[in-house]
Amino acid sequence: MFRTRLSERLQDLLLENDVLEDFLRQLSALAAEFASAETGREVVCSVRLARPRRTAVLASSNPEARFLEGLQDGLAEGPGLEARKTRQPVLVPDTTMDPRWRRYQRAAAQRGNRSVLAVPLLEDRDAAATLTFFSASPEAFDDVAVTACEALAVRAAKVVRLAVRFETAQGMSRDLLQAMRSRTVINLATGILMAQSRCSQSEAFELLTKVSNTRNVKLRIVAEEILRRFDGAPAGAAFSA
Repeated sequence: MFRTRLSERLQDLLLENDVLEDFLRQLSALAAEFASAETGREVVCSVRLARPRRTAVLASSNPEARFLEGLQDGLAEGPGLEARKTRQPVLVPDTTMDPRWRRYQRAAAQRGNRSVLAVPLLEDRDAAATLTFFSASPEAFDDVAVTACEALAVRAAKVVRLAVRFETAQGMSRDLLQAMRSRTVINLATGILMAQSRCSQSEAFELLTKVSNTRNVKLRIVAEEILRRFDGAPAGAAFSA
């Protein structure tokens, strides 16, 4: 039943969460639930999303999974980093026995985490993401479970890609709205100066720019100051302290 409704549940996550971090946190919880059902063991999960020129986003089904995900970045080693580099699933059957990434394996084992599975989730121009599963049971992920988690990642990748694009579009909309608001304020301030000084639009804008450069503040801030102080006084008074 879980598998048959998986695509529907993934779509619901996208529709119900308009904040990317919230969506990824819900995704990690869903992935942990899925892996627990597949393995018959308790599994927790983390998601790491990286985008060009932006801070990576970490999300998890519980605080322990988030800590273990972030620890890989701190130590610059671990199965999740390897999965991101090779774009292949990476399995650690037992953190107390596996010789790879010794510092990370030792730290994970000391915290009671015995097996790890890292699966590439998304890799394209806009973003790269990884799902990492943790279990307190050694050898929690057999071949069937690994295949199932890979299949989950394939399905989830499409929804994550949409979530990233939606978030980017929302950011662009916010930037555009802010730009429009700034332009409106500047236009109003320019009009005030034109009326007070009986000058042309270009001359008024030049005055705004001169004050902006002299004070080393944004043009919008100078314009907002004029609007706040506008009371019919001479134009020069609008710039007084």
